[in-house]
Amino acid sequence: MRMDLNGKVALVTGAGAGIGKSIAEEFAKIGAQIVVAEIDAAKCDALRAAMPDALIAEVDVRKVAEVEALCDRIAERFGRLDVLVNNVGHHLGISGPLAESREEDWEAIYEINLRHMFVVCRAMIPLMKRSGEGGSIINFSSIEGFRGFPYNVLYTTFKHAVTGLTRGLATELAPDNIRVNLIGPETTDSEQVPLDKVIPAGKRAIADRSIPLGRFGRPQDHAGAAIFLATELSAWVTGSCILVDGGGFNGNVFQRTPEGEWTNMPIVVGKASI
Repeated sequence: MRMDLNGKVALVTGAGAGIGKSIAEEFAKIGAQIVVAEIDAAKCDALRAAMPDALIAEVDVRKVAEVEALCDRIAERFGRLDVLVNNVGHHLGISGPLAESREEDWEAIYEINLRHMFVVCRAMIPLMKRSGEGGSIINFSSIEGFRGFPYNVLYTTFKHAVTGLTRGLATELAPDNIRVNLIGPETTDSEQVPLDKVIPAGKRAIADRSIPLGRFGRPQDHAGAAIFLATELSAWVTGSCILVDGGGFNGNVFQRTPEGEWTNMPIVVGKASI
């Protein structure tokens, strides 16, 4: 078994920053030919300068025509696709009680967190089958896809649905040796969730204690999990969910006090208790 992607072509969606960018960079280091689908033109320009051998495409993965056109470009340039990382997802800043939500919010959250995966997978699976060598699809969800998140039911619902998509496709594509797995991140310091802005000044050390391993995530943490799922290291793994969360889900309600002791009886004082 080898931890390399030499001779393989990998598509990473939303790789202009954060987790997606880290995955693209780390895949390139172990030999992959990289394809990026990124909606932000400025980020595309920066990626082209940093990764001149990669195929960087300005694409909105929610739009069928743009995704299908990208598939044609991949086929023309490389003739194959071996790894697909569906990394796009966002809460869009939409939160609040379900009873107060708007239908346009439902559609927006659905489009960016689930429907685009249907669009991308439908377009890319035939190309992945073409080589006859199998491949790997890695869907990004969230820790919120495995628990209940009050005031964020829309986001949570579609993240739960990514698990169903992953497991269904894993069985469907197994005869083609295309493995399908899921990564579920806990809060990760990135452009989407910049912790220095989210956590009040001077409270980072206290906030870190909410994670059993003592810190929030970094993009590289998820790139490591993606390397495992993309390479031969996980040749007999499909339909699985890897929670890259510092033990947060496993720890459940247990947190450490300022004195370092474990408790399941936190003292909550308003929304800004940290």
